[in-house]
Amino acid sequence: MFKQTLTLALTVAASTVLAGQTSAPAKASSKETVKEESIYDRMWSYPTLYKNDDSSFLNELRIVGRFHGDVYNVDSGLGTDSDWRVRRLRLGLKAKFFHNLDLHVETDLDPQFDNPWYSRLTDAYIAWTFCEAAKITIGKHSAKFTLDGGTSANELITIDRNSLSNNLWFTNEYISGVSLSGKVGAFQYNAGYFSGGTYTKEFGNMDEGHFGLLSLGYDFAKQLGVKKALLRADYVYNDRNAESNATRPFENVGSLNFQFAQDNWGFSTDLAAGTGYGSQSDVWGFVIMPWYNITKELQIVARYTYMESEDPNGIRLGRYENVMTSGKGDQYQEFYAGLNYYIYGHKLKVQTGFSYTMMDDSANDGGKYDGWSWTTGVRLSF
Repeated sequence: MFKQTLTLALTVAASTVLAGQTSAPAKASSKETVKEESIYDRMWSYPTLYKNDDSSFLNELRIVGRFHGDVYNVDSGLGTDSDWRVRRLRLGLKAKFFHNLDLHVETDLDPQFDNPWYSRLTDAYIAWTFCEAAKITIGKHSAKFTLDGGTSANELITIDRNSLSNNLWFTNEYISGVSLSGKVGAFQYNAGYFSGGTYTKEFGNMDEGHFGLLSLGYDFAKQLGVKKALLRADYVYNDRNAESNATRPFENVGSLNFQFAQDNWGFSTDLAAGTGYGSQSDVWGFVIMPWYNITKELQIVARYTYMESEDPNGIRLGRYENVMTSGKGDQYQEFYAGLNYYIYGHKLKVQTGFSYTMMDDSANDGGKYDGWSWTTGVRLSF
């Protein structure tokens, strides 16, 4: 435990020193200022194996991947626990053909628990961009809905997704299907049809149910004179199929979320609900998440999450709280406070967060929870 924490601290310290060495302003001519390329710009250019914008065939080929590592501590009425986790380790290739066709294949690796390391395919799709208003994606790709379910794990400003999204969203995330997305002025949309069948590490069996996804948003930034004011509604209809295990057992999931950003501060909210089937109860809840940039590199963020289920045992605990108990409850609250240090934007950052979580369990069968957790992690993507 000490070694992992020390390694993390040394990584941050070294990166901060490098940032200081490359933060001097670029020399400016009398007519214009030229931005000096930083050491991080050069490092993040290395995975690009080939790039030719003038080619009529292959325009770009690059290696893509990410490493997300955590150190966590949990202290609750059920006991204490501390450990480290390789949260995400992914590696793949992405190519662009004919200026509009993307081919993306990426694998999820787990050196901590899987032998061999291979865990599953994440992205395995082709996508054709007709224009900004229309992009079609076919294959295994992310099904995006709810506030945090619609946000890449690389770009989360908390150490993990909120528990409302993790209860209602389909946490397998990468599912075989077809989707159409785009932007028209201030409007944006995403519509998809996905297989919700029995899970496999590759494309799934596509045999037991399907789900449709529709997302529509409008950015009021221009009217309000701010950087971002995106109001988005997400809706999922999922076949009621008891054999499907690639999705959560919710027939309908709806989310109304809002993201606001202005200069150095902003906030996000989500009001979401799902109608369960089988043994899964109906669930609803909301999230409020304000943030403030202290400097260009340092950011503070807070979050409050509330959930209720209509019947007992309808709510799951978060990732590290469920280390203490896998039991479920019917009322959930979480208070979160975090600090983010951006070394190279979202591509390289260190995040730490404290949370206090309470969950009631009217069935009294192991889901009651009351405890603190502290998680620190490195997020690297390229």
